[in-house]
Amino acid sequence: MPALNFLDSARKEFAYYRSLGDKTFAQLPDADLFREPAPGSNSIAVIVKHMHGNMMSRWTDLLTTDGEKPWRQREAEFESDLGTRAELIARWNEGWACLFAAVDPLSPTDLERIVHIRTEPHTLVQAITRQLAHLPYHVGQIVLIGKLFRGEEFRSLSIPKGGTQAFNKARGM
Repeated sequence: MPALNFLDSARKEFAYYRSLGDKTFAQLPDADLFREPAPGSNSIAVIVKHMHGNMMSRWTDLLTTDGEKPWRQREAEFESDLGTRAELIARWNEGWACLFAAVDPLSPTDLERIVHIRTEPHTLVQAITRQLAHLPYHVGQIVLIGKLFRGEEFRSLSIPKGGTQAFNKARGM
């Protein structure tokens, strides 16, 4: 059934991108989580804070309230006020927990339901797809910043550079 495949695929993609963030955090010293890669850019902590605000707003009461909650303080998400790895990880985990608590119980019959984001109507498929573009975009930023800070010490999160042939051979290709 295509709708069930969409939901399963969406859940797997969300989990995959969460894991990329987790694996990046694990490779970084605390200081790198709060360091800006360039003047005026966002640190990993600020990106996580923004993702947290977005996920909490979009996924809280998904089917009954607008995805842009009146309590969300989006501009404050870009202030660098997280002070510890524990705070950063707590925000990260809370955001993802909110997302999965909303997505996991969905069934194929829910996918055509209309939800609103900033008063604009979206089918649930559109809302999920929108998040599957937004969240991986920011996870990619987190991974890139991690790579910039760790340089050659960064352990690849996929097939390492120069490792395609060995990977394919191990897969029998």
